[in-house]
Amino acid sequence: MIEIIPAVNVDSFEEIKERIKLVEPFTQWVQFDVADGTFTKNTIWHNAQDLSELETSLNIEVHLMINNIDRRIKDWLLLNTCPVKGGVKRIIFHLSAAKDPDFVINEIKKAGKEAGIAVGPDESLSKAMHYRGKVDMFQILGVCPGMPGQKIEEETFERIKEVRKFCPSCIIEVDGGVNKENAKKLGEAGADILAAATAIFNGNIEKNIKELKNVFN
Repeated sequence: MIEIIPAVNVDSFEEIKERIKLVEPFTQWVQFDVADGTFTKNTIWHNAQDLSELETSLNIEVHLMINNIDRRIKDWLLLNTCPVKGGVKRIIFHLSAAKDPDFVINEIKKAGKEAGIAVGPDESLSKAMHYRGKVDMFQILGVCPGMPGQKIEEETFERIKEVRKFCPSCIIEVDGGVNKENAKKLGEAGADILAAATAIFNGNIEKNIKELKNVFN
């Protein structure tokens, strides 16, 4: 069964809290995109300390689009316990943002979180696959990391198939450009999880999530 995860990429923590409330009735997970202008050209919300004030029952995955992960990963592990159940369960980072990916993975694991590696269109799948026995999942980006609302790149489908062929048991998430028109094709290529922002938050959220799920029925 394909899982649909709402992705939140906004400028402020107030907007994050607003979007959390909008999707809480319809999902068990939510993704927060984090960008501070060091790894991407744009900047969106990126203050880890805010998470200590977040009240939600949802499981959270954080997609870190920031450089110097080795030095900064502790910020996202020490201050990520929400006041109620749920909280940050999964940290996803880019290999190219880490000097020592093994160190980052070990820090995430020691904190009791799942570790994931994000692979952008211009990043190496083969390098990412080197860590297939060490991380819990791979996030294949259908767009260049950063700006929301981009159209999915056609190469994404083949990249998913490549990962699935190389690692039949790997959990594969696709993020970026996901919508009702391409969701089924992404699932058929081998995706387990689809993260969507525009396709969920533009219009009726409950209807959008249901329609994304229904393409697999």
